[in-house]
Amino acid sequence: MAAIYLIRHGQASFGSTDYDQLSTKGSQQATLLGEYWRSRSAPSKFYCGDLLRHGQTLTHFVNGYQGESTPMVIHSGFNEFDHVDILQKYNGQWHDFAQMADQLQQYEEPHKILHKEFYQALNRWMSGDHDLEYKESWPQFKSRCIRALQNIIEQELVKKRQGNNVNTTKSTDIVVFTSGGTISTIVQHILQLSDQQTLAINQQTRNTSVTKLLFSESMLSVDYFNNYSHLEVAGDQWITFR
Repeated sequence: MAAIYLIRHGQASFGSTDYDQLSTKGSQQATLLGEYWRSRSAPSKFYCGDLLRHGQTLTHFVNGYQGESTPMVIHSGFNEFDHVDILQKYNGQWHDFAQMADQLQQYEEPHKILHKEFYQALNRWMSGDHDLEYKESWPQFKSRCIRALQNIIEQELVKKRQGNNVNTTKSTDIVVFTSGGTISTIVQHILQLSDQQTLAINQQTRNTSVTKLLFSESMLSVDYFNNYSHLEVAGDQWITFR
């Protein structure tokens, strides 16, 4: 039995002109997770989406972990959906994301307004009625995420069959740094959830939360989802959704 840990990136800059950048809190969240991981088995491999926030989360995790060197693979299949494209297709006036951010600042609670609008934009994207309008449709996004997961599982199983592990006593604990939408879609695939259920769990995914999958030649399951106990130990002020 082997494990894949899906880690959502730290708090980014949702609502700003450049979302793909960890906040100071997001960097510290990743460091806290790395420190928390010191008591666990050493990961056998890191996978990381190629977005900036994914790489930054990995860097701060490693700084906190301070463990042995671990091989790392960049895999764009674990990238998040394009939230800018989804918002722009939902509201044509938001052709400029920086302008949209400025407009939202006119509201008393801009983040609450943006969250509401983003939820509606996601519903439109997932409806299936406008697939041809998007750079990547909802079905295409789901297929990409599932292919990425299957790709690393197949690689590990082939390696196991061929007996190429240098240290056969070392556990196979693969850590993947990715995003909430990707994680939710993978969980949907395994548990056969509806799109609306998937959207609901995506809304609940905390920054730097950990979702554990178990796999073997004959099975793939979710062991747990959205574990952020490392943040609870540090204090409620570290628990964020975006």
